[in-house]
Amino acid sequence: YPESLSLDSSCFSSPPVNFLQELPSYRSIARKRTSILTRDKQSGTLLKPTDCYRSPLEEGITESLSSQSIRKYALNISEKRRLRAIQETQMKYLSEWDQWKQYSSKSWKRFLEKAHEMTTRLELWRDDIRSIEGKFGTGIRSYFSFLRFLVLLNLVVFVIIFMLVLLPVLLTKYKITDSSFIFSPSKDMDKECTVYRRSSSGLVYFYSYIIDLLSGTGFLEKTCLFYGNYTIDGVKFQNFTYDLPLAYLVSTIAYLALSLLWIVKRSVEGFKINLIRSEEHFQSYCNKIFAGWDFCITNRSMADLKHSSLRYELRADLEEERIRQKIAERTSEETIRIYSLRLFLNCIVLAVLAACFYAIYRATIFSQEHMKKEIDKMVFGENLLILYLPSIVITLANFITPVIFAKIIHYEDYSPGFEIRLTILRCVFMRLATICVLVFTLGSKITSCDNYTCELCGYNQKLYPCWETQVGQEMYKLMIFDLIIILAVTLFVDFPRKLLVTYCSSWKVIQCWGQQEFAIPDNVLGIVYGQTICWIGAFFSPLIPAIATVKFIIIFYVKKMSLIYTCRPSPRQFRASNSNFFFLLVLLIGLCLAIIPLTISMARIPSSKACGPFTKFNTTWEVMPKTVSTFPSSLQSLIHHITSEAFAVPFFMIICLVMFYFIALAGAHKQVVIQLREQLSLESRDKRYLIQKLTEAQKDIREQ
Repeated sequence: YPESLSLDSSCFSSPPVNFLQELPSYRSIARKRTSILTRDKQSGTLLKPTDCYRSPLEEGITESLSSQSIRKYALNISEKRRLRAIQETQMKYLSEWDQWKQYSSKSWKRFLEKAHEMTTRLELWRDDIRSIEGKFGTGIRSYFSFLRFLVLLNLVVFVIIFMLVLLPVLLTKYKITDSSFIFSPSKDMDKECTVYRRSSSGLVYFYSYIIDLLSGTGFLEKTCLFYGNYTIDGVKFQNFTYDLPLAYLVSTIAYLALSLLWIVKRSVEGFKINLIRSEEHFQSYCNKIFAGWDFCITNRSMADLKHSSLRYELRADLEEERIRQKIAERTSEETIRIYSLRLFLNCIVLAVLAACFYAIYRATIFSQEHMKKEIDKMVFGENLLILYLPSIVITLANFITPVIFAKIIHYEDYSPGFEIRLTILRCVFMRLATICVLVFTLGSKITSCDNYTCELCGYNQKLYPCWETQVGQEMYKLMIFDLIIILAVTLFVDFPRKLLVTYCSSWKVIQCWGQQEFAIPDNVLGIVYGQTICWIGAFFSPLIPAIATVKFIIIFYVKKMSLIYTCRPSPRQFRASNSNFFFLLVLLIGLCLAIIPLTISMARIPSSKACGPFTKFNTTWEVMPKTVSTFPSSLQSLIHHITSEAFAVPFFMIICLVMFYFIALAGAHKQVVIQLREQLSLESRDKRYLIQKLTEAQKDIREQ
């Protein structure tokens, strides 16, 4: 109905009191707030829906014209022009200082908008990702955007390590600056702990270079790629001394902190959207029906796929509603039976995980024991098999366990959405925990001695004279082998499968096999697995972030070609907002798992005495107390006070109080949102009631 007519009439004449009290909103509030209404009636006031049908949005706009941009309001062009004229009129009555401030603010906002436009044009793979978005939708586009984010993250991590660690060493090594290395004499250290025999540089077979390139041994072990090449205590420049051990530790803390902050910052927006969408099931239905279409799709097959995806989502929602109703109608015997079955199946899942972890443990021990034997006498294939045995077992576990988990989840009687999330979480735990099992197995071998005591050096110096370098070699092999597997699967599985599906589609076996699907979760787990290896390995091999950057660039183009020419999108599509939040959540889990072994290796395991920048320290972390001891006494006392229990306990209590405050605030906001939704529902009922009364009044007028 036209609101302009009611605007004039309502402003000049108020409706009768009895008529207002018949509104549904008034009756609903009267039932909920009886005491308040009684008090209001005693004071002579009445609850009215509105005194005037003037838009609250318009009032808010006119009040904040001086500080807000009109462009952000959802108004038509004529209204915006009218408000713009009001704004220009108000500007005339301001002082020169206020006019200059508003003009400067507008100019600065225009400059930021232009700068943002320029930066978006310089984005990496901007046109490629737009093309993928146009052909395959925002869900697959979010995967490639996530891959671009990891490329930029690793590039920034490499720049941090290069500036803090590599650059001073290279400037001094190649005499670019007037600087020199500092080698402090070791005190109270047994000479046996400083023995580190690298591989000999005599006559070498050609295939040995291939093995060295794939395993990080031989000539690569003597380069800046690994930890053992940085056996320097500092760099002496003209005006200052550069503490390389401190810089090495600070670079590790810096790239972990930067990764954490960057991931959290990017995941906040996705978390808000997911939190809003998870509040109301009816709102989810409305979003799928009225706002579920992806207008970036221009391909006919992708449009059909989007239709089927929306149908699948609606069927999944209805199935979840059916399962909720089924759960509500379950008897106690059925509940006991289903929970017993789930307990049994989860025991099977734990048994599968334990078997995989034990296989990785045995493969790592076997590989480490046989690598120290006469490996030059082995043939080429046997040599590579021994070197890559842990990587092969981890890869097989990552291929087999998702299939087992997908079969088990069907018998647990969960909703379709929860089935997908639980399977993905199990696969995430499997992929990332395998790396931790490998690292902890290496740690147990490093800190254990079979036939003699480790008290002399604090670790197994006989087998691991430079254990940090050998851990870095394992991370390097995992990184290279993961890239080889991705390339091999794409070239020797996906492309032949596409040819068979295209030219041999009449065969029943090929029809059952079908074309390869571009499964977003599986691909995301693969690159998160590689990124976790990079985070762990960057401490033991400072150039691994550069290798990871090149690796992800190669993966981008390989996956793009595979998507366009060999794969079809999965029928279970992800929304872009859901995908981004899910990707970053998995990446955050990988970062947390990477921090655990790094913290243990830096704080608990003794550092190597034969290589690396921490040969003069018992552990890597000891460089921090030594650096603090060189500070002025007042600063030392402040740092000791901050790190003491007397500061930590009150700080923890304050953090808990702040957290409880924000939890209470979030609960209050949630209640406000519920009340506003109820108010919107009541306003719609008021409008229906008013239209009904208006129709009845018109009928009465016609009858008269």
